Amino acid sequence: MNKLDMISQIADLKEIDYKNTLAITSIIELLIEKGVLERCEVAEKAQFLENQTLAEIRRSNRFGIS
Repeated sequence: MNKLDMISQIADLKEIDYKNTLAITSIIELLIEKGVLERCEVAEKAQFLENQTLAEIRRSNRFGIS
């Protein structure tokens, strides 16, 4: 794979990431607008998942798991 192919693939991934982020944000906003969720619930869950992910990374590093 040459450098141009890699740059093209990275650009494609950035576009996909943007579209996925936009879709998720739209869904969250609609759920908040409809009263299904509150913004603070979303923020709390995001923080919980972030902490859980960080804890898993630390645990893996401690045991030498790659």
